[in-house]
Amino acid sequence: MSLAAVVPGRTRSVRAFAAVAAISVLFMAASSAPSPLYVVYQQQWGFSATVLTVVFAIYVVGLLGSLLVVGALSDHVGRRPVLGAAILLESVSLVLFLTAGDVTVLGVARFLQGVATGAAITALGATLVDLNPPHKPGLAGLVNGITPTVGLALGSLGCGALVEYAPAPTRLVYVVLLAGMVLSGVVVLALRESSARRPGALASLRPRVGIPPRLRAQVMVVVPVLLASWALGGLYLSLGPSVAAELFGLHSHLVGGIVVSLLCATGAVASFLARRRPAERLLAPAALLLAAGTLITLVAAAGGMAVLAAAGTVVAGVGFGMSALACFGTFARIAAPHERGELLAVAYVISYLAFSVPAVAAGLASNLAGLRVTVEVYGLVVVVLAASAALARQVLARREAARSPECVAVPE
Repeated sequence: MSLAAVVPGRTRSVRAFAAVAAISVLFMAASSAPSPLYVVYQQQWGFSATVLTVVFAIYVVGLLGSLLVVGALSDHVGRRPVLGAAILLESVSLVLFLTAGDVTVLGVARFLQGVATGAAITALGATLVDLNPPHKPGLAGLVNGITPTVGLALGSLGCGALVEYAPAPTRLVYVVLLAGMVLSGVVVLALRESSARRPGALASLRPRVGIPPRLRAQVMVVVPVLLASWALGGLYLSLGPSVAAELFGLHSHLVGGIVVSLLCATGAVASFLARRRPAERLLAPAALLLAAGTLITLVAAAGGMAVLAAAGTVVAGVGFGMSALACFGTFARIAAPHERGELLAVAYVISYLAFSVPAVAAGLASNLAGLRVTVEVYGLVVVVLAASAALARQVLARREAARSPECVAVPE
């Protein structure tokens, strides 16, 4: 085969990979866009912090249900049908956001958005692994680790800027996202299918969470870091803007977006910079940075020191990004093609449970104990969990080293 035939084929593959990565960023941006708007909705419709976190939880309920039901569907029917349906449903949710006039419609929109996002992220992640350029092994794991943080940062920061400076603050951001979804639909129609059809599509719809037995040990190593990092992310996305306003006196909607994007954008940069390090070597440092950054932020919150809180968020963001790279890099490396959708579904179920359940509990607790006490307790739990994850990883590493052949004495 001539070089002229190979290079165009490689170019098409790289372009397809980049297009799928961009769609992944768009979905995550859409999921975080409402965060800076929650304060606006509260002012307009007069609901409490508890209602706010319930709306946040509705999204996660839809997402988790979608992951459990259709998380492995693209392994059977192909990636394109699942992606097309997810884009269509996401577009419906954005139209509802555009027309929302009360909490009920907002909740329905968030639920549908959660369903669409759950269907999309596993199919998108598996597609990236399918399309991973052969000359760049490991790229899919890197991109799967970075796109959530990039998307969350862009969505919250972009929405915060539009709310603060642009007209129609509760409308314009959804118009922009809807246009992006229409373009994404066109891209998916033009993509070649990357996964062969397999029997068992209907059986795959039965809700279940399972890890292939041969992969369980490797997956369980990353679970503690996954829990700590996404629990911290849930706090920032659900209550971050409210914390900025109440504890630091920063009432700008742009600042509310910056609070979320500072954690996520730092995480994306950290993931990129650490991309060449083996995933197993990132787990302990990521957990320690999560713990240290969260602790610094708690000290800053106690003293009302916004600059120190920003510094703590950056430190935690580095740990957040490194943990995403370590976890999703591991999943991309160990999964066989027919296991990718299901394994990513498991990873996201764990992530979003950690992302949502503590955040909802925090919203409920803030009405009883106050926002400051709630944030302090929540943060300390994250610190303990992250430190425990780092310790567990170190203990496991020592045991693995003790069992390695190099450590066994050879009789003379």
